[in-house]
This record gives sequence, C-alpha cells and structure tokens, in this order.
Amino acid sequence: METKAASNSLVQEIAPQSEAPKHVPTDDLIEWNNRRKAVQFKASHALLILFFLWLFTLHALGIYFFTKGFLLTRLVLDHKSDCASPPIELQQPSPGSYSAGCWYPKTFDKAVVIIIDALRYDFTIPTDDSTHHFHNALVVLHETAVQQPETAFLLPFIADPPTATLQRLKGLTTGTLPVFIDAGSNFGGTAIEEDNLVAQLRDAGKTLVHLGDDTWHSLFPGYFEPNLTHAYDSFNVWDLHTVDDGVTEHLLPLLQSGAKNWDVVFGHYLGVDHAGHRYGPDHIAMNDKLKQMDRILREIIAALDEETLLVVMGDHGMDTKGDHGGESDDEVEAALWMYSKKSIFGHGHNELKKPPRTAKERPVGQIDFVPTMALLLGLPIPFNNLGSPISEAFVGPAKPDWQKLASVNALSAGQIQRYQQAYTAVRGLDKDVFSVANTLWTIAVDMWQGAQKKTAPDAEGFVAFVRYQVENLRVCRSLWTRFDVPSMVYGIIVLGCALAILAFYARATTPFRAEDSPLFIHQIVIYAAFGLLLGLSIGMTGSSAGMLDSSLLGAAGGSIVGFAYTILEIPSGYPLPFPTSTWGWLSFVLTVLQAIGFASNSFTIWEDEISLLFLATFAFMSLAASIRQHTAKDRVLGMIQSSFFLICTRIASLSRLCREEQMPYCRSTYYSSATSSTSASWQLLIPFALAILLPSFIKGYYKGTRSYAGSAVLWIGVGLRISLLASAIYWILDAADDNNWLNVSEDTLRLVKTTIAQLVLGVSLVAGTTYYGWATPCISIETPEERENGDATATQGRKAKHMAVFGYSNMHGSRYFLLVTNWLIAVILLQKPMGGGSIGLLALQILALVEIIDSNDLARSAIGPVVLAMLGNFHFFKTGHQATLSSIQWETAFIALRTIRYPWTPLLVLFNTYGAQIITAVAVPLVVLWKQPPKKKGLLGEVAMAVATFLLYFAVINLATTMWAGWLRRHLMLYRIFSPRFMTAAVALLVVDLIGIFVAIGGFRWNIISVSQVFGWA
Repeated sequence: METKAASNSLVQEIAPQSEAPKHVPTDDLIEWNNRRKAVQFKASHALLILFFLWLFTLHALGIYFFTKGFLLTRLVLDHKSDCASPPIELQQPSPGSYSAGCWYPKTFDKAVVIIIDALRYDFTIPTDDSTHHFHNALVVLHETAVQQPETAFLLPFIADPPTATLQRLKGLTTGTLPVFIDAGSNFGGTAIEEDNLVAQLRDAGKTLVHLGDDTWHSLFPGYFEPNLTHAYDSFNVWDLHTVDDGVTEHLLPLLQSGAKNWDVVFGHYLGVDHAGHRYGPDHIAMNDKLKQMDRILREIIAALDEETLLVVMGDHGMDTKGDHGGESDDEVEAALWMYSKKSIFGHGHNELKKPPRTAKERPVGQIDFVPTMALLLGLPIPFNNLGSPISEAFVGPAKPDWQKLASVNALSAGQIQRYQQAYTAVRGLDKDVFSVANTLWTIAVDMWQGAQKKTAPDAEGFVAFVRYQVENLRVCRSLWTRFDVPSMVYGIIVLGCALAILAFYARATTPFRAEDSPLFIHQIVIYAAFGLLLGLSIGMTGSSAGMLDSSLLGAAGGSIVGFAYTILEIPSGYPLPFPTSTWGWLSFVLTVLQAIGFASNSFTIWEDEISLLFLATFAFMSLAASIRQHTAKDRVLGMIQSSFFLICTRIASLSRLCREEQMPYCRSTYYSSATSSTSASWQLLIPFALAILLPSFIKGYYKGTRSYAGSAVLWIGVGLRISLLASAIYWILDAADDNNWLNVSEDTLRLVKTTIAQLVLGVSLVAGTTYYGWATPCISIETPEERENGDATATQGRKAKHMAVFGYSNMHGSRYFLLVTNWLIAVILLQKPMGGGSIGLLALQILALVEIIDSNDLARSAIGPVVLAMLGNFHFFKTGHQATLSSIQWETAFIALRTIRYPWTPLLVLFNTYGAQIITAVAVPLVVLWKQPPKKKGLLGEVAMAVATFLLYFAVINLATTMWAGWLRRHLMLYRIFSPRFMTAAVALLVVDLIGIFVAIGGFRWNIISVSQVFGWA
C-alpha cells in the first residue's frame, strides 16, 4: 500500500484531483470536467512515454552488452619491424639499409598501386560466348599476362570477409585478418596505428601520394604528400565519374613527366564499385566503366619506367546485384595483377603461365600482398603480418629459383614466428596452442639449412615454410574467433528481463490499467539509482567489466527489480501472461515457432517464404471465423476482408529478392534481372498505378463508415494522390538518368530529382504531420432538412432540433489513419518501384486487418498487433531486402540528397531498409481505434497494450536471434546467416521501439485531443 500511496502523490502533482465546484452553471461544469480529464490524460500519456522509453533503454543496453561480447576482438601489438633486425639470418647477410633493401635486396625503387574498387576476378577474364556486360571490357590485364608472362601475372585475389572497403584496406596494408574490434592501440579510432606497409614506406623516407577514395586518409592521416595528394568523397554511389576522372587527371602527369617528387602512388578508383551499386554488374554502365579502366591502364603501362612496379587489384568483388559486405564467392573473389618492364616474374614453380580461368584455381590471399610488396621494395615485413610472399613475384622468369623462394618465405615465416611468440606472451596463451606450428617451424628451418648446402637447392625448404605459414594462419583464425561470453550473457539476461516486462505489461492485465504507470516509474527510478550507485562502486573496485559497464548493468538491474517489486505490491495483482483464447494461442504459436526456427540456417534462409505461410494461415483462420459470425453483416464483411487480405499477401509475394543460399530454387523479381540493381521498364508503371488506385481504395474504406469527409477529403483525395504522383515522376526521371533517355545534363536531372524528393518528404513528414496535428475529425453533420433539400438553406434562420453525424462510429480510426498515410508517402518514395508497390499493398492489408479485427471483435486480442508485426517482417523481404549486409540499398541515401549529410543520409537508408516495420509500427493504434465511437473509455490503456504486444513480437525475435547467434558462435554459417539475422533483428527492435513511442503513442495523443475537443472527454 505504500507503493500505491507514493504513486498517487506523484499523479496528484501532475494532475490534481480536486472536487467539482458546486452551484455553477451546467456548461461551466462540463467545461471544468473536460479540463480536468484533459490534464489527467496528458499526465498519464507522458508517464506512458517515459515507461516505454525505459523499455527502449533496456533493449539498447541488452544489445550493447551482447554485441560487445559477440563481435570478434584481436589484440593489436605495438611492436614494429626494424630494418636492421631480420627475423632469420640468410646465407648471404641482409643488406640492412633502405637504399639496398632491409631484409632482402630490393627489386624496385618506386611503385604505382592501383585499386579498382570491387574488381571481381571474372571481370578480367575474356569469354568468347558471353553476353554479360562485365565480360570482354577490361582485357588488358589478361592480355599482358598471357602475352608477356615474364612481365605480368594475373591471379584470383581472395578477400577475408567482411568485404567492406575499410576492413579490406586494413588487411591489404597490415597483412592481418579482419575482426570487428581491434583491441589495444587501434581500438579508439579508425586510424591504423599498428605496423603496416604504408608506415614502413614513410619510415623509409618514401614520398607517398594518394589519389581517390578518402577512406585512406581516415586510416593513414598525415602520411601522404599534401601538395600531390587529392582525396574524393567515397560514399556517393550515384557518382560514377568524379573520383575516377580526378585520379586519372592527377596520376598520368606524375608518370608522364618523369617527376622525381614521388616514390609510391596509391590510386583508388571507385567507378566500378559505384556502377555495381547503382546498376548491378550486368549493365551497359559497367561495360563503359570497365572499358575506361582498360584504356587508362594502357596509358599507365605506356608511361611506366623499368624501376617502377605497377600493381592493379580489387579490394573485394561484388554479388550479382553489385553489392558487397558479406562472404559469398562473388564478393570475396577479387583480382590481382602485377606488371614490370624488368621481366622478372615467372611461373616455374607450377608451370602454369596462363591466368586461371576461374577464381577457384591458384588463388592467393589478400594478406599475401603485404610481405610481397615489402620484400620487392626492400622494406621490413610489418610485424603483425600473417601473409606469405606470392610465388610468381620471386620464382624468376626461367627455371624456378628455389633458393629465392625459400629465402623470401623464410623471412616471412620468421616474422610470423616472431609475432606468434610475442602474441603468446602478451595473451598468456598455453604453449600447446602453437605446438603443431612450432614443430613445422623447426622442420622447415632444418630443411632450409640443409638445402643451403646443396649446389642445386630443390623445393623442399620452400614447401616446408609454406606448410608452417598455412598452419599458423589456421591457428590464428581460431584464436581470433574469441568471444566475451560473460558480456554476451549479461546482454541476453537484460533482453530476457525486458521481454518478460513487456509480456506482463502487454498481456497480463485485461484491461490494462494506464493509471498503474506512475507506480512503475516511481519505483523504477528509485531502484535504478540504487543500482547505478552499486554498479559504480563495484566498478571502482577494479571489476573486469569496467566502471562504465558496471554502472550500466547496475542501473538496468536495479530498474528491473523496481518493476518486479511494483508488480508484487499492486493490490489486485497481475496474472501470468498466458493466452486465454484461440486467437491468443495462435499469436503465441506463430511467434514462438518463428523464434525456435532461427536455430536452423535453412529456416533463416527461407524466412521470407515461411512468413508468407504464417500470414496465409491467419487469413484462412480469419475466413473460417468470419463464417461463424452471428450477424450477416459481420459474416460478409469478415469473409470479404479475409479474402482480400490473402489476395494482397499473394500479390506481394511476387516481389522477391533472392539471397545466394536460395539459388537455384528462387528467381529474383525485384530488379530488372538477377544481375541488376535497376528497375525494369514495366516496373515504372507501378508508382503510377499506386497514385491512381491506392487513394481510391482508402477512400472506399472511409466511405464504408461514412468517414470520407472533413480532413480526409483534402489529404487523401488531393495530398496523398499528388504526393504519390510526384514519387512516380521521380522514378521515371531516375530511369531516364540511368538509361540516358533525355537530352539533359546529369547535374540538371539530378537537381530536379532531388528537388522533387525533398518536396515529397517535406509534404509527407512536415506538412502532413502539421496537418494531422490540426486536423478536425473526419465527420460530416447534416440535419433532416438538409438531407431532404440537399443543402443547408432549409435551416437558415432557425435552430435544427435533430442532426446526423456521419463518420461518428469510426471517428478515432478514420482520423488516425491520416498519420499512417503521411509515413506511407515517405516510405513509398524511398523504395524502388517494386518496393513501393509492396508498401501500397501493405497499406491495404492494414485496412483489411482492422476490418477483420472489428468484425470478429478482436480489438483487445494479441492477434492484431502480432499480425501487424508479421506484416512488417514480411514486407521487409518484399521491398528488396534480406538479412544480409549486401542487400542494404545504399543508393537510397541520395534520393533526396546530392551529398552526404548527417544525420539525414543514414536516416534515408534506415527508412528504406525498415520502411515496412515503420509503417506497421505507426499503424498499431488502428487495431484499437478502428470503428470506435468518440467517447470510448480506456483507449489509452488499450493502445498501450497493443503497442506493447507489437513490440513484444520484435523483442521475442531479437532475443531468439541473439541467443541462437551466441549458442551457434562456432557454427560454420555464423557470419553468413546467424550473425546478420541477429543484427537485422536488433536494429529492427530499436527502430520500432522509437517509432512506437514517439509516432504511434505520440500521434494517438493528438488524435484523442482533436476528437475530445469536439465531443468532450470520455
């Protein structure tokens, strides 16, 4: 009872409970009563917002702790390789100087390193019978490697996932394996501070020049000659030419003038990568870009002198749609080409002079680039390197030089052994961890020393060192797959507690009591403060979790205890949140089945098709339930809407983007082809069909309750239709830009496109929200005389005794749906035409669902919010997304912007990716509000229950994917399937949390106030 008393005092401070004044006119009494109820509602609403914000905080903390322990870590050693200290002494003493070579005599004084971003290996291999645009365009690499095998070689260049440019550049300069978090000196920022190739070049006194992708400057700040270096923005994937033209403009003069003011040039071209992102690899734009690269490389070759090494490489590949980030074959299979006019390269170690036909033959790892370049330029191999020298660069043009191959591999293996010993000491690892590798090291050294005494050394020493390096790399891969299990467990516990709280809050009480919110907030704040102090004191004593993490855990744990204490103290109690009806059990079963299914990689791969099955199951059950309704009106309405819901679901299922693991049993329809990122011509008709049909369908639903009046006429009949038409025009202009349909400059066309997009977003989110806030209820009022005479003149001069209020029965729902249409406009614009069609179908499914809910009297059941959540999940896939990094449609960042602008750029990508979940989150209150009279009591509590149930579904999915990712952390498919699904669910939960709190519950406040101002407070 103390808890109740304390919370009541809190409410009284916000909304004092005074007695009604006596002996006052009736109108004044009504006005006083309305003001009192308005204050009470606003106070309860504010506390409700605070309560849901606390739940959002728990979700964010749980995800933080799990992610912190789940993402791989690697200890970065600060050791640096020194020019005068080779790891192993060769038969001939090392030169020991930068001028002659540190550990091994240098071959080149200068180098030009060209990175063609996303240069996939098969782009470089000519094919006679291919019709793909990416074939037979960049042929100079294969041509020189075949015609001049002593001066050039071309090999598959395999990247370690994740195939993101920043991670790849780290691997290409340090020779280390990629992880999500580099612990130690490199933990605090993006700059690479561990020993690396660029740092060794700088220490050798080399003048370094960088041209192109500005990512290099975040990794190596201050390394490059400022007067010669030119960096360009790397994120604008719509721009195919600015970066490439800039690199070429400044690179060729450096080579052609015989300038002596540089030693190593890094030129990073982005056009191929951007063409892939914008159009996909199989597009004429890709063909043009590859031909441009072919032409530029021929000019570079012609301008090269004999003392300069030319390297051309891709940092990663691209998938069939032109994206990257994952670990599919197309994403990791890049190309490496080395060229020198000295004629020093060879293939004697394998007698295979022609480049491999596929990337599966004779591949080399990207980490192998580091020791190769270091030894060719006379530098020490960076200390943390795990790569091996590329044999073609050292074997010699004639007979295989086994002595040279063994020597360079002895140096790289010796450096790896040096690193292994230092890492073992710092980490405190058991010596048995590297026992096999150490045995192979001993064998290799013995065989190599024996080979030194032979007049004609054979391959034994070389092979022995290669075996050692392969084994050591295997051990390091397993060592760096390290997880902070306690932190992961903390995260799972916090997420589990948050889920239990949501379950109690959403389903344990019928009806939910909104007045209980002050009780929870009061105790949550008090116990969170105690927990924070406790965690802070534990952190100060030297806890392994650290002061910050201990404080956060303490605050989270304390607030959870505060909630539990309040539950126990409420006099009427909260029963356990178990289903009590058929529909409740259906909601429970569908949610739990999906949660369990994520333990299977096959279920996760085919989740889009399984979501279709679940929604169809609901449609058939609602059809069966509608047939059993008592009144003919409910039977007919329920059957029609159930059938319409099923039809829309089936039509939406035709939009499909297949993930690699679904092939060959899946056919993508989202883009014009499986190898494109652009829309087909016929798909451009979809936005126009939406502009014509969607407002008409919505109007039909409004007319069903006589609600197409007042604010609805202007916004749905005019605002929605014009905005959708503008979106359709945008996508026509976008296609014209892609296919050069108009004789208009690209800059002009882009200016028109972004202006249209900005106007549409402004109308929907700014003007639309303002209009929604001030809009009157969607009703019309007529007197009997007006209906008989068709106008209002019959009642002029006298007071009507009776009047009819049309739209009265759906006053809350019809007005609230205006808010949903605002977000529909924005999300449809930010989807490709096929995705916009999917979102349009989603809007119709939402309207059909709320009609089903009403006809079956399910407004307080869990089935409405759960099906809404399932619809959001289903249309996530139907808008061209999958739970993979490569399916993120980065180009949407430039629909309304010409350059990167924070925070708007990531917000546009977020709206594109999670547009379906956002729409369904906004629509949740409709489950309660549709066809409700204006003075229905307890709507705030019922809306809170619906929102909590909706969030509960996403919390279950997030917890399930989190637990399965943690449990299957050693699974072969962890980073291909389970980890991306966990990350997708985590972000989705946070997004729907925020949208549910500020848009759904916040928008409901405006709706109640608007209706109550006309009809009074309930």
